[in-house]
Amino acid sequence: MEVDVLDDLDPRTLALKNYMGIVENHNENLTKSTHKSIHSLNETSRKTRRCQSDPYFINVKKKAVVVLNRLPECTINALQHPTPQQFHSEAESPGSPGSDMSWQPEDDSDDSDFSVSNNKPKPSKSPKCDRTSKSAPGTSSNDESVAEGGPVVESSAFAHSSSETTKVRPDLPEVELKLDMVVLARKRAMRWQRGKIVEVVTKEDGRLKFKVGFEEKGKSLVSGHHIAFENTPKLDQLYVGARVVIQSPDDKLCFMPGILSELPSRKNRLRFLVFLDDHTPLYVGLPSLHLVCKPLEDALEDIPDNPHKGFMKQYLKNWPYPHLTHYKADQSINVEVNGVQQKCKVEMVDCSLIKVVFESTQSKEWIHRGSVRLEHMAKFLKFKETRKAQNNSDPQ
Repeated sequence: MEVDVLDDLDPRTLALKNYMGIVENHNENLTKSTHKSIHSLNETSRKTRRCQSDPYFINVKKKAVVVLNRLPECTINALQHPTPQQFHSEAESPGSPGSDMSWQPEDDSDDSDFSVSNNKPKPSKSPKCDRTSKSAPGTSSNDESVAEGGPVVESSAFAHSSSETTKVRPDLPEVELKLDMVVLARKRAMRWQRGKIVEVVTKEDGRLKFKVGFEEKGKSLVSGHHIAFENTPKLDQLYVGARVVIQSPDDKLCFMPGILSELPSRKNRLRFLVFLDDHTPLYVGLPSLHLVCKPLEDALEDIPDNPHKGFMKQYLKNWPYPHLTHYKADQSINVEVNGVQQKCKVEMVDCSLIKVVFESTQSKEWIHRGSVRLEHMAKFLKFKETRKAQNNSDPQ
């Protein structure tokens, strides 16, 4: 008779034996797994050492490579601070965003006020990214280079802020002219000199006249708009269209009258442009400027009737979008001298001015890029007048 031993065991003893059996089986499996893992790891290490000693393995071994991707130029420009060279670049003046119209002389056209080609004017391409300057309303950017048929004529937004474009006389208290006051007074049309007020004369109609004794001999009885302050003006006193006198570059004792035509900005390298009454343009610094004490309501009334007066009237009307031709160095152009167009070559470009060398005499002269003496500008203005007359004559 068989007896089941398990039946004679205590239930707690039976449970304990079952538990011990499970533990032994688990330990046995864990030991086998550990041995297998160690064996696999050792085998992998041996294969790795064998491959590393193989010459072929050395040749195909991968190396880390750094790949540089070039950012778009507009992104780079946006991240960089503007440099003085960027501020002072000539390319910024005629070709910068903000130009509002362009004209290029060719053979015939009557499709546009600002183009004489047979095709309608096409808006020029502007840079994809531009975060430093803005175009005026209704304008288009223009970065065209000088074409073979002639230069581009542009109306370029000149300055970057309203303080650089103002042509309104500031409402400041007038300085009273007194006896013994040292001033600059008109002796001749293009010659003002330093002197002292020696007498104040009241005319029958109430106007005041000032007798000035000049340091270089002689006296003159002049009005307030023919007297300038000797001291240097403050920036808040200056505006485009102001009547000023500047010291002659050739004679320190002589001062010449003119109209202030540009305030300091990025486009003119922080200088003042003055048009003298004889149409000569000059870039000067603040110490060279002297404000006229009591200018006329219309400062242009003090300029003799000549082509320059008409030019200044149109210039101030167009400001801050003056018409400018776009020339390059070594370009051959024609410039009017005493009513005759003469050949010359552009020696250099300085913001709104060009320095030309005349072929016949080899003499040099600075000329404004919007001057009516330039053949291209004269043709452009004549074309505009013709188109305006045609438009006025057309029935509505």
